[in-house]
This record gives sequence, C-alpha cells and structure tokens, in this order.
Amino acid sequence: MRTLFVTGPGGSGRTTIAAATARAAAAQGLRTLLIGSPAGPVDGVTVRTVDPAAHFRTGLLALQDRAGAALDMFGAQRLDDDELTPLPGADELALLTALRDAHRSEAHDLVVVDLPPTGKALATLALPAQLRRYVRRLLPPERQAARALRPMLAQLAGVPMPARWLYESAAQWDVHLAGVQSVIESEHTAIRLVAEPGPAGADAVRSAVKGLALYGLPVETLIANRVLPKDSADPWLAGLAAQQDKALAEWRTDGLPVAETAHLGHDPRGTDDLAALAVPAPRPVPQPASWPITDRLADDGILEWRIPLPGAVREEVDLVRRGDELVITAGEFRRIVPLPSALRRCTVAGAGLKDGGLSIRFAPDPGLWPRA
Repeated sequence: MRTLFVTGPGGSGRTTIAAATARAAAAQGLRTLLIGSPAGPVDGVTVRTVDPAAHFRTGLLALQDRAGAALDMFGAQRLDDDELTPLPGADELALLTALRDAHRSEAHDLVVVDLPPTGKALATLALPAQLRRYVRRLLPPERQAARALRPMLAQLAGVPMPARWLYESAAQWDVHLAGVQSVIESEHTAIRLVAEPGPAGADAVRSAVKGLALYGLPVETLIANRVLPKDSADPWLAGLAAQQDKALAEWRTDGLPVAETAHLGHDPRGTDDLAALAVPAPRPVPQPASWPITDRLADDGILEWRIPLPGAVREEVDLVRRGDELVITAGEFRRIVPLPSALRRCTVAGAGLKDGGLSIRFAPDPGLWPRA
C-alpha cells in the first residue's frame, strides 16, 4: 500500500489538491482512501474525516479504566465523557491513528493524507519517533525485568513502585507508534508539495524542501497551484504571471518535479472543478536521498557523514552531540538522529555546508576504536 502526504504553506490550496489527487488516482483504477480532508465526496474515493475530539475521549477513558486501581488508591475523581475536551496534539494523534488503521485494513492501494501546513505537517510526521524516544527514556523496557523485586523495593523505599499497567501501557503505546512510524518511513511513502508560484511560495518551498530532506522524506511532485495564463493583455495580471514564471524556472532549475495546475478564476467547488484542475495521478515514489559515510581514515584520519540539506545556510544550522545521538537543527526544523554504530566510537571533529549538504567529520576515539 502506498501513502502520499499532501502539504504546503497555508492558503496554497493543499486540501483541494489532496482531493483532486485522490480523484486522479481513483480514475486510474486504484482503490483510494482520502484521510483528513473536509472537501466532501470525491468520485470513486473513500473519504475518511478525522474526529480528534472523539479519538481523545475514547483514548483517555480507556487509559482511565486501565489505571482504575491506582486512581482509586490515590482518591482521584474519575472524569466523565461529557467533560472531556481535546488537548493540544489531539488532532495529530487522531490523524496518525487513522493512518495506522488504514494500513492495517489493507483495503486500499493508495492512502492520500491531507496534512496541515508544512511546519505543522513535519512536526506531525516526526511525532511517533519523538514519542517513542520519550517513552523509552521515561519507562525503559528493561525495568520490567525487575518486576519481581518491586514489592521488596517498595518496602525499602517506603513508597509504591510503578504499577504493572504503566509498563504495559508504555509497551502498547510503543507498538502503536512503531506501526505509524513504519508507514511514515516506508519506501512506499512520499510527499506531494503544494505551493502557489511567486516570491512567498518560493520561500515556503525552499524551507519545506530543507525540512523534508532533514527527515528523509522524498518529494513525489511539487504542484504549482493557481498558475495564471501567460498571455494576458492586462498589465497587472501579466506582472503576476511573470513572477510565477520566475518561481517555476527556479524550482525546475533546482531539480524539483514540478506539475502546474491552472487558476480556474474561482475557488474550486465540486467534482467538475476537481477534474478541471487536471492534477496528475501519483507518480512512482522517488528514492530518498542517502546519508552516506565516507571512509577517509587512510588519508585524513576521519570518517565523513554527509546529510542532504538543500537550501540550508550556515547561520541557521546547529549540531549537538548527545551520547549516541546527534541533534540537528536547520532553521525551524530539528531532528534527533541515532548515530550509526561506527560513528558512536568517534568524536565530532568538525562540520561544514557544501553543495546542498551538511558534511560532519568524525575522528576515532582511541579509547573506543578497535586497534589493528
């Protein structure tokens, strides 16, 4: 099953393009599911809207039931269904759960997901890996091996040790999040970017491409939306069209897979307008850019790890080594990545930006590097 995430800057028309993309896929005979779009019915497409409030209530009430004994011990007052309102992050978790459920059902060939604007979209896609990291840090699975010792430890400490349900809940959450993460990181998953060509759209695409590269998410197509006719006699429209042409030329020069959709002269409504946009059906998923490690030990005594970061500038890039992890910041985006095993036995010797990539140099740590 393939997954196509659709995102772009706010106001770019990404929800309409997501619906038109799903329609184009269905027209090719693909069993297509569209998640998260309020665009209404789409010909030949199963549309599934997300209800964050219902998802939040169901999850929290189930957690409350599992923790019932502990809550009663502390005299906690249970929450009722009608007093629960979603907390920040409920939208993202509901969307990711719908994505996981769609892949479990195996009822479709393609899942098109209408994501929020790019910054929030990347934060949503990064959420499963981040939450798994937090859960493992706060409730390490290896602590469950000491379950038999808890009664004795509780007597020594004078306080009750974490209940079994807490570790079981952590394990269930890890399985849940791992399923979503595997979909996001799958070789059958890609991004369809939507932007209106012009100065603001060019800046937004530059930032989005950088963030997507940091998270290793390939761009399947860049939809240049609302493209104006190039032969207008109106000087004002001709000026706007010239700005669009400049942005389109820059995107193609940068090697982005651009497809244009014409401005209809009105906001698209209904299936006829979706067809008139002539949005291309999903293309084959491109391979994500690799993060190669170059062995320069014989010549320079270092290993070099290259991370693609197109459009990044030195002033907005920051690196922090934390144990066996590397925290990479590129503008508004930040990602924590585990170091490959060979680099864990090294110290960071420097880094630099060149040709759209971040090159990080590692020198072997004599105390950890295997001797000849």
